[in-house]
Amino acid sequence: MTDALRTGERTEVFGFAEVSDIPIPYLARTRSYYSALGYGAPYQWAHYAHVPFTPLAKPLGECRIALITTAAPYKPDKGDQGPGAPYNAAAKFYQVYSGDTAVDHDLRISHIAIDRAHTTAEDQGSYFPLGAMRRALKQGRIGALTRRFHGAPTNRSHRTTIETDCPEIVRHCREDRADAAILVPNCPVCHQTVSLAARALEEAGVATVIMGAAKDIVEYVGVPRFLFSDFPLGNSAGRPGDEASQDMTLDLAVQLLAAAPAARTTVQSPLRWSASAAWKLDYCNIDRLSPEEITRRRAAFDAQKAVAKALRQPD
Repeated sequence: MTDALRTGERTEVFGFAEVSDIPIPYLARTRSYYSALGYGAPYQWAHYAHVPFTPLAKPLGECRIALITTAAPYKPDKGDQGPGAPYNAAAKFYQVYSGDTAVDHDLRISHIAIDRAHTTAEDQGSYFPLGAMRRALKQGRIGALTRRFHGAPTNRSHRTTIETDCPEIVRHCREDRADAAILVPNCPVCHQTVSLAARALEEAGVATVIMGAAKDIVEYVGVPRFLFSDFPLGNSAGRPGDEASQDMTLDLAVQLLAAAPAARTTVQSPLRWSASAAWKLDYCNIDRLSPEEITRRRAAFDAQKAVAKALRQPD
């Protein structure tokens, strides 16, 4: 019997998962993807051995919790930002911003590299859990929300994130008297951004938990607490159109805030995106792209880079 048949037999007899049903290796995928597009030396991701850790100082029912997001405020004059929109660099933001948690907001994620093959960002609740946090507050599962949430820019520059954006987020959370913070990324670089922000907050005495979908990136950076949802990028806060899954995801995150015994504690949500794991084979998988598609993507990416550069360096 061949190895393939033996593997198939074991899967059928013992109920094993598909071989591909593992977290997507984003570090390796993005490295090979951008190399194939012709961008030279691979990006160096942030990576730490030591991880700061601040135990939660109060019971959850007494904690004031901040929300940090990488979603962007909708800009009507900046092109398509709706569900299913292609990557839109014009909608990017480059400075930390804040919003009132007592009112509703229209935030979009068209400016970042979410998984556009398997999700459309049609439900803000799947990437911006303010609604779930309000429900948790009403039910007494958390003590309070800070008066503001904060938007973290998605910068590839480690220096900008560490020396400019992270101190700004720490300052805002201190002003808001946050006991803890929930950080919600979307794209691969977003996961690095919020990981660096979580480290800075912990060093400042604010307990943190990241709700994310890129396991290898967050754990490679090194963070105190991580709730991993094995979902397509853009759904770190739960399934779209599924309030119960969004509430469950948030509940797992806040419980992790209180229960984590030490730094580098990861909990995986039991929720599944679909019965099949085939969706995991697509994101930035250069083996699935034709030479023509690689050329097209390089041209499209260059065009968006030019837009982003113009925004960073206005006339």
